[in-house]
Amino acid sequence: MKTGRYNVGVGLLVMAGFMFYGFLLIYLRDFAPDKEAWVASYSIGKHFEARLAHVHGALFSLLNLALGFVLVRLTSASDKARTTAAVLGVTGLLMPAGILGEVYLGLSPIFVLLGAVSMTASVALAGVLTLKHWTDTRAVA
Repeated sequence: MKTGRYNVGVGLLVMAGFMFYGFLLIYLRDFAPDKEAWVASYSIGKHFEARLAHVHGALFSLLNLALGFVLVRLTSASDKARTTAAVLGVTGLLMPAGILGEVYLGLSPIFVLLGAVSMTASVALAGVLTLKHWTDTRAVA
């Protein structure tokens, strides 16, 4: 597995998906036939949760991008540790997907919790690996 590659690729694709979702939210707020009802309940219930999913989807996509670029630099760290951090980062995307699943499909919040724990563990592991294995590859003159 090319550690970091999937975090960058998946991060970009998920970011694009949540950008499109943002356009849907703009449509519902500004252009939909029942926009007044949407605006009236904008900060509560499903509308708040939809915005929460949009924000966390963008954030977790960016975290995957950062993880991918950091993990590629940690060549002296073990492949197992880097792969674990990478897999946990991608698994973290369950959080925003889980919020959408709750809103639109009535799913259990377990996916939100699994995603949140996975992303937190991924960032923590990548931080520890970075402190131990970061190497500056620039030539010192």
